[in-house]
Amino acid sequence: MMQSTISTLPPYLSLAIWLPIAFGALVLALGRDTNAGLVRIGALIGALVSFAATIPLITNFDNAAHGLQFVEKSKWIDSFNIYYALGIDGLSLWFVPLTAFITVIVVISAWQVIQSRVAQYMGAFLILSGLMIGVFCATDGLLFYFFFEATLIPMYIVIGVWGGENRVYASFKFFLYTFFGSLLTLVAIIYLYRATGTFDILQWHLAPLTMKEQIFIFIAFFMAFAVKVPMFPVHTWLPDVHVEAPTGGSAVLAAIMLKLGAYGFLRFSLPIAPDASHYLSGVVITLSLIAVIYIGLVALVQKDMKKLVAYSSIAHMGFVTLGFFIFNPIGVQGGIVQMISHGFISGAMFLCIGVLYDQAHSRQIADYGGVVNKMPKFAALFVFFSMANCGLPATSGFVGEFMVILGSVQYNFWIGLLAATALIFGAAYSLWMAKRVIFGKVTNHHVAALVDVNGREFFMLGVLAIAVLYMGLYPAPFTDTMQTSVADLLAHVAKSKLP
Repeated sequence: MMQSTISTLPPYLSLAIWLPIAFGALVLALGRDTNAGLVRIGALIGALVSFAATIPLITNFDNAAHGLQFVEKSKWIDSFNIYYALGIDGLSLWFVPLTAFITVIVVISAWQVIQSRVAQYMGAFLILSGLMIGVFCATDGLLFYFFFEATLIPMYIVIGVWGGENRVYASFKFFLYTFFGSLLTLVAIIYLYRATGTFDILQWHLAPLTMKEQIFIFIAFFMAFAVKVPMFPVHTWLPDVHVEAPTGGSAVLAAIMLKLGAYGFLRFSLPIAPDASHYLSGVVITLSLIAVIYIGLVALVQKDMKKLVAYSSIAHMGFVTLGFFIFNPIGVQGGIVQMISHGFISGAMFLCIGVLYDQAHSRQIADYGGVVNKMPKFAALFVFFSMANCGLPATSGFVGEFMVILGSVQYNFWIGLLAATALIFGAAYSLWMAKRVIFGKVTNHHVAALVDVNGREFFMLGVLAIAVLYMGLYPAPFTDTMQTSVADLLAHVAKSKLP
């Protein structure tokens, strides 16, 4: 499906992967709580340098080029024909800078909140950033699996050490769900290696597999990616993990880690098993619609703000998988745009909840009311992100959902109609939460004691608000980069690979 040539440009992808990991290791090695200020500055410098290293990927990306760009390839394990192989196309481009950007925001968000084991906290997120970028860049199957599984370790530590009262339970649940879901994927990777003699993902795309083989491969990959997204009915780990995770952990989990599973469908399931993807698309579409509708209704009855946003993430990711499996350009592009948008909006929502929790030490909606009277700047940002979360036009939340709904209508009117109900449910649970928390009179002494966001918090949330607004008003830079790659993917998926 895709061709790749070794890039003559500097190794931008390796820099994007290994710079944050190197800075994370340095922070871990040199940092002590006695010099926490220096650790914070070092972590911020590392995050900023790592983000800056991803900018050339955007400026040098050729929208019209087919295949992979910025390709790097060198022998890793010669005896098994395993390569250190990297490359990106329009399907993966934006997730590299998005990951680095969210890491900068998370480092800033923890500036005053994390007071113990500061170096370990900052180091874990920097290392996690590099590993997640590796998932989006790897074009060798075993390298992909290495990065995909390695991301569990720093996130497991972050939840288990800095999480809430039930953090140990939540961290184990997170690890077990996502790890066991990936075991069949490893079996599929080994099977594909035995069938093709290589771990090169591009060669796997061309492998002539029978329908039985494709169905096995599809189900094996589906087990890992569906859990990671997460799709109904393997979504139950996410709300528990979000509730117990620290603010930075929730932001990264929702903004980036959920996208690893959705990206896996684009890079593995659809191109390697196109016939099985068509054959089983009805199952995926049904599960996606259940996530969009049923999980949206579940979000309506939540009393904990974090749980509400966690369930809304499941519903929004249902749009992503729906867009991928209706097999038309606007639907697939809409799914990718929704992934990027959700990265901004969900990260911002969890950071907003974190700002409230740091002062009032409660996430219960009933414990708030009248926050606008004490925190007007914060209230404006919170309401803005709540409206973006329910797909308000002119915000990024509208663009992806509208494209998926439009693509769904082209595929089947009734599927499009069912998908559109998510806008109603999204408005209901998002605005209901905003009304209860932000508006009205001050309800108790905890709210009366709240202080509006400081400069650091306002900058952090303000940058995210600008990103949400910019993408909502002018999505062309995002959609233009992915058109060629989406067209190539769909052309490949449309061709039967049955021998």
